[in-house]
Amino acid sequence: MHGEYKVPGGKLVVVDLCVEDGRLKNVRVAGDFFLEPDEAILLIDDALEGAPADTDTAGLTARINAALPPSAVLFGFTSESVAVAVRRALAQATEWGDYDWQLIHEGPQPPALHMALDEVVTAEVAAGRRPPTLRVWEWDSPAVVIGSFQSLRNEVSPEGAARHGITVVRRISGGGAMFVEPQSTITYSLAVPEALVSGLSFADSYAYLDDWVLAALGDMGIKAWYQPLNDIATEVGKVAGAAQKRVVGPGGGPGAVLHHVTMSYDIDADKMLDVLRIGKEKLSDKGTRSAGKRVDPLRRQTGLPREAVIEKMIDSFRSRYGLTRGEVTEGEMARARELVRTKFEDAAWTARIP
Repeated sequence: MHGEYKVPGGKLVVVDLCVEDGRLKNVRVAGDFFLEPDEAILLIDDALEGAPADTDTAGLTARINAALPPSAVLFGFTSESVAVAVRRALAQATEWGDYDWQLIHEGPQPPALHMALDEVVTAEVAAGRRPPTLRVWEWDSPAVVIGSFQSLRNEVSPEGAARHGITVVRRISGGGAMFVEPQSTITYSLAVPEALVSGLSFADSYAYLDDWVLAALGDMGIKAWYQPLNDIATEVGKVAGAAQKRVVGPGGGPGAVLHHVTMSYDIDADKMLDVLRIGKEKLSDKGTRSAGKRVDPLRRQTGLPREAVIEKMIDSFRSRYGLTRGEVTEGEMARARELVRTKFEDAAWTARIP
């Protein structure tokens, strides 16, 4: 069995092993990380040898830590990342390069249609009828997108939304509210087979699926990192937030993961504060007293036009994993438009948690 795990912002960890009588055998750990002393790599192998195959990530991490001397230095990886690679090997997880990735980047579309396309595209990936897909959104109007479990009245001021002509829609994933203006926002979705994140915790899958974005931002001169659970941050502020939804495959089989991110290219903080009801608890959780300071737009940090930032992101993904241009099929669009009519423009869905 073979497992790989690219540490977000770090190095690649590779594990080869087999299982005999329910225990790990012939364990070999490798990668492009740094480790001192040199013989510590053998200590890691020995720590994993003979471990019960059902040992969880925490248990495998504890075995490795107990075997390493206090003087050991792990750079670019951790004991936990080795354990994750083991679990991915046992789960027979796939890798990014195992797939032919498709890009969907079409013209501006209404907010409710974007919500529906996320649901339809992910269901198609889960059913095996569509390859793993990167979809870059273009918006035709301003919107507030609230999370699946948020209270509508707690998150949005109806007077503020009406004042600024803003549509309010509810998405299928959890997380917080997104304030969107077409030329001030960069949004993308990944619809990926569940096997790509096998062996990862729910929290780790967030960082794993956005590691390519951190590299793309780095190429634009921005040092960025993942701030658990679902923020992408820089030295001068948050630039993005992520959300996920797991979709079960046909007949309850392996499914797909929807992972989408909204990035602030620019932002009208006064308008955002007039529309969103951002409470003191949320501000304190983000370590700031001012809602207007919670997000630091990419325009200020890159100096690049919005379209150039998007193209650099797409180019970064393509250079790492390959990417072929595609489109939403007629059948997918028909199903999405039906979902708009029956769900995403229906007040019963938008206000399902009043």
